[in-house]
Amino acid sequence: MRFVIVTGMSGGGKSTALKMLEDAGFYCVDNLPVVLLEKFVELISEPANEISKVALGLDVRADQSFEDINRIVEKMKEAGMEFEILFLDAKDQTLIRRYKETRRNHPLAADGRVEDGVRKERKVLEKIRKNADYVLDTSNLLTREFKEELEHIFVENREYNNLMVSIMSFGFKHGIPTDADLVFDVRFLPNPFYIEELKHKTGNDKEVQDFVMSSPDAEEFMQKLCDMTEFLLPRYVNEGKNRLVIAVGCTGGKHRSVTLANELHARMKTKENYGFKLYHRDVDKTGK
Repeated sequence: MRFVIVTGMSGGGKSTALKMLEDAGFYCVDNLPVVLLEKFVELISEPANEISKVALGLDVRADQSFEDINRIVEKMKEAGMEFEILFLDAKDQTLIRRYKETRRNHPLAADGRVEDGVRKERKVLEKIRKNADYVLDTSNLLTREFKEELEHIFVENREYNNLMVSIMSFGFKHGIPTDADLVFDVRFLPNPFYIEELKHKTGNDKEVQDFVMSSPDAEEFMQKLCDMTEFLLPRYVNEGKNRLVIAVGCTGGKHRSVTLANELHARMKTKENYGFKLYHRDVDKTGK
């Protein structure tokens, strides 16, 4: 039997994950009271049980101690029971924004301040996050992309190294992304902005892509960038990093950076051990 515990930060995407797992044939149970958890584990562990895949959703509640959940999880591990922990996370700003959009109260925000609830919850979940088999950061994931990552792990059974890589194009004139881990400047490449028939197109158009990638420097840069990225990814995993943002910038963020970001994503997304997301921050803004 495959037994998955789905937990994480409130607003991280637990409900979406459980729906996807249910569609994939998992028997899903959400918000089970802690006092019933041990009994539930006993029942699904019985030899006569015909259920082959179970997903259990656990989250922080103001009226129950998560320490009890940690204790039961440790007890299950000591008993030799096999299970996986999926921890869903997101940046604090993203979680706060999601709560404000839905106008829901955070379970640990007694005074109504979502910021305080998020801070308390991180502290409560610190231990189970550290012991999780999979940590997915949903900050910049579309629902479709989120489901694809879950399918990679729980349907296609691919190895997953808990690293979500966001490849972002941007324009220096609009500022360097504050969340970028690696920043690459491709303003040394020929600029399609000065070609009249390409000026109003973007790096998402084949004509611009062909123009930019026809430069020998572009292909050599791309090869070196792919080599360095492949070198770095497993080392970031070893350091416990679960989110990496690679930012590729040109002047306006419409032509060269978009082309190179598209190309990097196309070459790297076949690496099955990691999750990849493509994002063009400034492609719709005016400029070079």
